[in-house]
Amino acid sequence: MHPAPTPSHPLRQLARLASLVLLLAAAGRVDAAAGTDARRAAFRQAYATAQQGGDAWRAQAAGLKDYVLYPYLEAASLEHDLPQIDLPRVQDFLKRYPGLIPAEDLRRDFLAELARRQDWTGFMALYRDGLGDALACDELQARMAQGHRLDFDKDLAALWQKPSLPNACDPVQQAAHDAGLLTPTRLWARIDRAAAAGASGTVAALAAWLPPRDATVAQRLALALDDPAKAVKQAAHWPDTPRHREVAALALRRLARRDVDAADAGWLHLHRRFRFSATQRDGVLASLALFHATDFDDHALQRLRELPAEAQTDATREWRVRVALARQDWRAVLQAIEALAPDQREDGEWDYFKARALAALGRTTQADALYDELAGEPTYFGFLAADRRQRPYAICPDSIGDDPAIAARLLADPGMQRAFELHAVGLARDARREWARALAGSDPATRNEAALLANQRGWYDRAVFTFSSGDALRLYDLRFPLARQDHMIEQASQAGIDPAWAYAIARAESAWMTDAHSGADARGLMQLLPATGAQVARANGLPWAGGDSLYDPTVNVQLGTRYLAQMAQRFNGAPWLASAAYNAGPVKVEQWLGERGTLPPDLFTATIPYKETREYVARVMAFSVIYDWRLTGRAVPLDARMTPIGQAYAPPGPGAVRKPVVCPAAPVADAPAGVTPGTTPPRHGSS
Repeated sequence: MHPAPTPSHPLRQLARLASLVLLLAAAGRVDAAAGTDARRAAFRQAYATAQQGGDAWRAQAAGLKDYVLYPYLEAASLEHDLPQIDLPRVQDFLKRYPGLIPAEDLRRDFLAELARRQDWTGFMALYRDGLGDALACDELQARMAQGHRLDFDKDLAALWQKPSLPNACDPVQQAAHDAGLLTPTRLWARIDRAAAAGASGTVAALAAWLPPRDATVAQRLALALDDPAKAVKQAAHWPDTPRHREVAALALRRLARRDVDAADAGWLHLHRRFRFSATQRDGVLASLALFHATDFDDHALQRLRELPAEAQTDATREWRVRVALARQDWRAVLQAIEALAPDQREDGEWDYFKARALAALGRTTQADALYDELAGEPTYFGFLAADRRQRPYAICPDSIGDDPAIAARLLADPGMQRAFELHAVGLARDARREWARALAGSDPATRNEAALLANQRGWYDRAVFTFSSGDALRLYDLRFPLARQDHMIEQASQAGIDPAWAYAIARAESAWMTDAHSGADARGLMQLLPATGAQVARANGLPWAGGDSLYDPTVNVQLGTRYLAQMAQRFNGAPWLASAAYNAGPVKVEQWLGERGTLPPDLFTATIPYKETREYVARVMAFSVIYDWRLTGRAVPLDARMTPIGQAYAPPGPGAVRKPVVCPAAPVADAPAGVTPGTTPPRHGSS
């Protein structure tokens, strides 16, 4: 016989019940996650079909009618079929989904289709104000087709403020001209605005409607914008009228940017022919001095120094410092820094170089005081100053707590639901639009909570953009995420480069926007051009599936790290020079090295002619320090990353010497043996 079972203790029964509840809840979460993944997969398949038009997508989306993104499917199909669909079908969609972004897009795109058909009755039935200049001009066409007579002040005054207009406005402008509404005064007002914006096409188009004498000078204005060298040459035969003076001065300023020596020669001749105003003269002299400076001509420093006070600009004052730095003329550096405008002197860059100049002149006490002040800042120049003083880096991280009530409200908001789901299915642009719509007019606490929710879902760029000023700059784990879906560490290691540098490049290039796309067609996290991606893939025996594959983070990082390694190899491994090449191209960097390749790295970087590249190198190098700290808890010194030109650089290995990071920044000597004051370990919450 078996003994009778002993009744369980009540506490033991409660424990078992609690365990069962937890197991059921966990199973429910797994089931919910699996269900969500299945719906997202079904949506992606149906969306791809919907983008081909027709109704085949409906069968694939049979189980998605209550899915928050369902309207995007029908909208995608309608967008494809715009040339074939009729107004009632569009109106039906708009009625069912009022105010939704895909509905607004459909309205805008179908209006453009109706304008193409010249179905002005249908157009007016669908039109709403505020849909952009092209549709505003189409609406004027529609009203004119119905007998409306243009009124300049009511119909055209707002459009007339624009330096350029879409082609849809051409018929309206022609009608205004034919009706005698475009007087020379009105034409010149818009021509001047267009010229200030560099819109030579607008200037040339409007010139045809001016009286002959005015038309000639307007055409010369367009020439000055497009071909300043030709305009400067022809100006020798122009009359000395107020408008011709303005055109000649403009041509000289624009020529200075392209060929400063030719502009110099033109100025020597033209300043005797034209009675330039003081403002025109100063503008030309400032341009000549500035672009002699960016070429680092022998007399550039003298020209900048002798430029009349009224001709000085922030740019000429700044470049006076940079030319002095290139010459390592430290007294001239101090004089140039003192000549900066008060608001310019607040930039930490000038404090750093003032300290460099003071130290070079033997005024070490003053230099050290400036270095010590800068060393308390987690910036490029702060890190450089800390290295000069052999101090730890000052990085004071902060954290931000979540607010469950706000989070619950956000997660219940249909707009935020659409934003998060659009991100999850890979429609990043639409996700950002829904995000912006849902958070429009919200308070900082709501925006912060939304960024935290996005970060938890791997949507890293939302936090980067949200926490971009003030005390939020200390939220390093959110602003510098250790994104894992792209395999950055593994790919960088395989490419033979420092992962912290690779992370820094991606952060500087895209701020973790996986679909980032530049005007030059650079794509994805590390902003590679399709041609570059193809070349790198061939060189490394990697698969290549075309330019759109660069929006895949894994593909982008695999190719981007190899391209970084390629740039580094070209410049003795130096990440700071390779970063410059990544931004401006290796040929330009080699040109600058040929001209100023004997300078120390900090001075060479300060004398890069391109502002974008100069700031890019500083940003990437600072981000490298921060990412190194995020990855390891300490940081390889910045001066170890910025090796002298020509010296070989090797990425930090397992035994690399790294500096402590403290908060607040205190000299290591002040700490007891083995203790780093205020050391704050990195947080890896985004890994």
